[in-house]
Amino acid sequence: MVNEGKGLSWVQLVAVAVVVGGASWLGWRVYLNGGHLLPASSWVSAVLLGVMALLVVAAGLPVRRFLRGESTKSLSPIRAARTLVLAQAAALTGASVLGWYAAQALLIVPDLDIPSYQVTFWQLVATSVGALVLAAGGMATQRMCRIDQDDRDRRDDERRP
Repeated sequence: MVNEGKGLSWVQLVAVAVVVGGASWLGWRVYLNGGHLLPASSWVSAVLLGVMALLVVAAGLPVRRFLRGESTKSLSPIRAARTLVLAQAAALTGASVLGWYAAQALLIVPDLDIPSYQVTFWQLVATSVGALVLAAGGMATQRMCRIDQDDRDRRDDERRP
């Protein structure tokens, strides 16, 4: 799938989440069929994913200000490229983590009558939401780093004598 330099798409992230989720579901199904219970999850995971999303977006704001001409400071091209790579890594990580934890949440839905699974289910849902927020933050930051074709044409015109 070629997207002509436009970066990651939501379709690609959904594909990653589905593949990781399917593999996770299969692995955890085998584990549960062996007589084990799912390990407890943590609320901290959901919070950390949200904090990571905020940090990724914060890293993209200087790039966005520079590209809009609102910045008084210059921006290193290396820093801008690194911010883009960070954004894409965050989006892919969010999609992967979403698949991993959503599969676990789906697996324990039939067993929600077990009291410990009720808490675990909500922790898994919260972590899945945190992962979705991280993926969205990565995609938003990727968008902040994009130079549109109109901007490229304008910059080329400014460089010509």
